[in-house]
Amino acid sequence: MTRTALIVWGGWEGHHPSAVAGIFRKILEGDGVAVTSVNSLEPFNDLETLCAYDVIVPVWTMDKLPLEAAANVSDAVGRGTGLAGCHGGMCDAFRENVLWQFMTGANWVAHPGGDGVKYRVTMGPNASPLTEGIGDFDVESEQYYLHVDPANTVLATTRVPTVKWLHSANPPVDMPVAWTRRWGMGRVYYNALGHHPDVIASGPAHEMLKRGLIWASHGRAAAQQAGERYEDYVTDGNHL
Repeated sequence: MTRTALIVWGGWEGHHPSAVAGIFRKILEGDGVAVTSVNSLEPFNDLETLCAYDVIVPVWTMDKLPLEAAANVSDAVGRGTGLAGCHGGMCDAFRENVLWQFMTGANWVAHPGGDGVKYRVTMGPNASPLTEGIGDFDVESEQYYLHVDPANTVLATTRVPTVKWLHSANPPVDMPVAWTRRWGMGRVYYNALGHHPDVIASGPAHEMLKRGLIWASHGRAAAQQAGERYEDYVTDGNHL
């Protein structure tokens, strides 16, 4: 059966949502996934529609999302629909929505130094087929500082601080750049790279995203094969 994907793009134009959505579409279609791409949050209002997709790819920065819409996405992912994205399009999408932050595994708080910071992306600490054979590489872009869920399986990190700012009074830390996590039956993948489309259009960052998107799209089938059920994770009283 053909896998299906929903790309929802929009929000702040500074992250070039249309172009990034185009990169994601090309990746998914190249793996045989049937893609629906919309410049609207309207699909988030219909749980049944969301559950029909194998993966949801948000490309939407700095907006507001009603709790009911976030709950629909949460329930769809919990029932096996994957969720995958990058940069502010996923972990700076809806700053006021804590359910969204819990589901995605982090929330952006700063990028000290702004755009054009030179830093290294280091694979690990967790080994994964999603990073196997990809070596450490350098990036010149925004270096995201995120408040991150310790339950994430971190696949790549970057050492901060790279530039002096108020946070550099604290010790350096290995900030997660990419991770996976589970949300019920669903698979969640995030990569902090992608401030400009060229950062993820080719090279190792592109390959990481490609593997993450495809991995997330297979989550429902893997969960079903393992005998998992939505009811294993929720009861009528604890959906939110």
